[in-house]
Amino acid sequence: MPVEVTWWGHATCTVEDSGVRFLTDPLFARRLAHLRRRRGTPPPPEATVAEAVLVSHLHSDHLHLPSLARLAPGTRVLVPRGAPDAVPGLRRLAGAGLRLTEVAPGDEVTVEGVTVRAVPARHDGRRLPFGPHRSPALGYVVEGEARTYFAGDTGLFDAMTEAVGPVDVALLPVGGWGPYLGQGHLDATRAAEALAALSPAAAVPVHYGTYWPIGMDGVRPHEFHAPGDEFVRHAARLAPKVAVHRLEHGERVRPEVAR
Repeated sequence: MPVEVTWWGHATCTVEDSGVRFLTDPLFARRLAHLRRRRGTPPPPEATVAEAVLVSHLHSDHLHLPSLARLAPGTRVLVPRGAPDAVPGLRRLAGAGLRLTEVAPGDEVTVEGVTVRAVPARHDGRRLPFGPHRSPALGYVVEGEARTYFAGDTGLFDAMTEAVGPVDVALLPVGGWGPYLGQGHLDATRAAEALAALSPAAAVPVHYGTYWPIGMDGVRPHEFHAPGDEFVRHAARLAPKVAVHRLEHGERVRPEVAR
């Protein structure tokens, strides 16, 4: 099997291809500001092991400095161009041994023979609540024995299929961490529309059912519980040829892809 995907919760996944491990948007915390992890235990120590980390944008639930600090010295961390200026804590982590590489859409980086290509995303990339929009939000395509698209956080945009290109596996956000999704996000329906346009062999829904605001358990709770199953249902209607794997926290899958 050419690729293995483990979903640790939220947007945090391990993608292993050709023996090289990539970790996406690591978030290992039980609590982040007003958010509390409500489903799935925090990822085990093995989740911190990766040759490279892919950070999609600067929001603190995707670029989480304490989680990055748990990575082994020497780990390569790809971040949106301008991120160290917007988030000075990244420079401290670089001083402690992480290898930062700034990328913008279209840039390619090779990690132990596996190519990583940064692609655009439609999302607010600022480090909220501070600072101007100094870094783009990104997705990434990991290409080794398979082509795996990690969308980060994004809304639908007209050039998505062209920008991403042909892929075998798509890791798509289908929800969020609160009762309402603003612009620049995919819900289960829009994620299924993106899936139909991208037409991979397999997909894994992410970015849902992990964190929820403290004290808001009774406010639109279906937005926490339902997106994964809703995505499976909409994908069956809009992209019936795609094998959708709805994983539990910590579960892994080896999607069947033809190359």
